Amino acid sequence: MTSPLLELKSVGVHFGALKAVDQATLHLAAGERVAILGPNGAGKTTLFNAITGMTPASCGQVILDQKDITRSSPEVRAQKGIARTFQITNLFFGLSVEENLLLATRGLGRTKFSMWRTDRALGIERDIVESALDKCHLQAKRHLLVKEISYGEQRQLELAMSLTSSPRILLLDEPAAGLSPAERVIMAEVIRGLPQSLSLILIEHDIDLALGLVDRVICMYQGTVLVEGKPDEIRNNPLVQEIYLGKPRHA
Repeated sequence: MTSPLLELKSVGVHFGALKAVDQATLHLAAGERVAILGPNGAGKTTLFNAITGMTPASCGQVILDQKDITRSSPEVRAQKGIARTFQITNLFFGLSVEENLLLATRGLGRTKFSMWRTDRALGIERDIVESALDKCHLQAKRHLLVKEISYGEQRQLELAMSLTSSPRILLLDEPAAGLSPAERVIMAEVIRGLPQSLSLILIEHDIDLALGLVDRVICMYQGTVLVEGKPDEIRNNPLVQEIYLGKPRHA
């Protein structure tokens, strides 16, 4: 059996007596796409923070390529191939789409603070930017200022910026939040068109959107992994329906 690319072993994130994530176990194969569903407060974003190192795990292990990275910094994890987007868009609104991507690309290099670039380095940066523009359907918007493009296009740009690091694992935190129905269709096309070699974990409140994009679904509730299965299994699971319909749970 092939070892998972990413594995969480009984990971917990505690804030005093509050267990925001409690004994979470997860495995992600290379090229696999997984959705994490759950109501607000289920611990989904906190779990992302534990994976990326933004919030240290209180217990358990985060394993990447069979190596323990539980105590590694966010920077080290990013260098090892983990990238993410956030719920709130954070871009340079006074710069163009292309300039935002160029800054993201340049920030990855060891010479990011240098004013000088060789022709080879400039060529590599241009190739990375072109690839990100293509993958996120932004070629026609490349010269526009970020403040001039729609919110949906800004979300596409944030996704494009995460791709400039050539990640192996991409964590998408509610990529369709706040988008119109038409913009959701475009975002779904962008995500669906990402390279098949890229492993993906998606948090999304739009269940129909999420289930159409992934191979497997994990449903969280009150910090724990409640149910796991294929999209059709989750769609028809009475426990998941109960949570999303807001009915009281009984022991």
